[in-house]
Amino acid sequence: METNFRNSPVIPLPNPGEGGPVADSGTSGSTPVVPLPNPGEGGPVGGGGSSSTPVIPLPNPGEGGPVGGGDSSNIPVIPLPNPGEGGPVGGGGSNIPVIPLPNPGEGGPVAGGGIGGILLPGLVRTAQVRFLNAAFGYQPFRVLINNTRMVGWLSYAAISAYGRVPVGYQTITVTGTNGYIYIQKTLPFQSGSPTTIAIINTPSGLDLLEISDRCCAPTGNFANFRVSNLALNSRPLDVLLADGRVVYSDVRYKETTSFKRMRPGEYQFLFAETNLTPMPEWLDIETLDSAFLGMMPAMDTVASLYLNALSGVNYTVFLLSSGTAINAVQALVAGDR
Repeated sequence: METNFRNSPVIPLPNPGEGGPVADSGTSGSTPVVPLPNPGEGGPVGGGGSSSTPVIPLPNPGEGGPVGGGDSSNIPVIPLPNPGEGGPVGGGGSNIPVIPLPNPGEGGPVAGGGIGGILLPGLVRTAQVRFLNAAFGYQPFRVLINNTRMVGWLSYAAISAYGRVPVGYQTITVTGTNGYIYIQKTLPFQSGSPTTIAIINTPSGLDLLEISDRCCAPTGNFANFRVSNLALNSRPLDVLLADGRVVYSDVRYKETTSFKRMRPGEYQFLFAETNLTPMPEWLDIETLDSAFLGMMPAMDTVASLYLNALSGVNYTVFLLSSGTAINAVQALVAGDR
């Protein structure tokens, strides 16, 4: 019996644009194939070659998704974002994506001076800091920075050695030895800038005062000298040499003077309230001048200090309270090389 193929049912072919399988125009048969959409309608599109094999479509520039690799092939590659959009960016010398570097202060790896230009988290920049207990009438303190103990026992009129902390804003916590929190404050730290953090009395309790210790290294055969008044109940005080010359005048509470050069030698400094004219700011501090001996005016001295100054040392005299009375002051000297 002869089969009549003309009456055998087949899958209907839609009109063009209606979807579904369509005739394969590349062969003489009527085998249905997956339809190809018009350009811009999505879905697989022609590969651009002599074959009609569907491939992943490439979007228009700026639409995201895989884009052309830029060479003679049409192999899709991961797109590179515009500068500032994040994600992998061009390596500069090739088309291989690399990890992007954030802007300074945004966190993550940043450009350094080491291998590959990357500063690893373990190589963060640090600042030097020390702590001074200038809070009269309190028991010893403990000091923490970001929950890391920096000083375990800081008595009154004591100053710690320098320690290192990461640069930027850090939270300082001052507690008693029993864990009671007296004060918690956030302060900035700068790279290459040594700092003294003084715990001081205020009319309302305690506070932290940041004092920069940055100074030019003494040149030649000189030392450097300055005064910082941290005594709450002191009036503005003059700093005098024993021969009556005024080195600084009217140094007020929480004020730190600028450094002055001083020649090595023995000095006696007096702290008092006077109306004397100070030395010019540019004038170095010298040892006692015989021309001024015997000219010392009568005055009420609130404190005095003997100092044997050595060359190459930066001296800071901290004026601290020695009691609760007005001008009850004592002097503490810190020498740094």
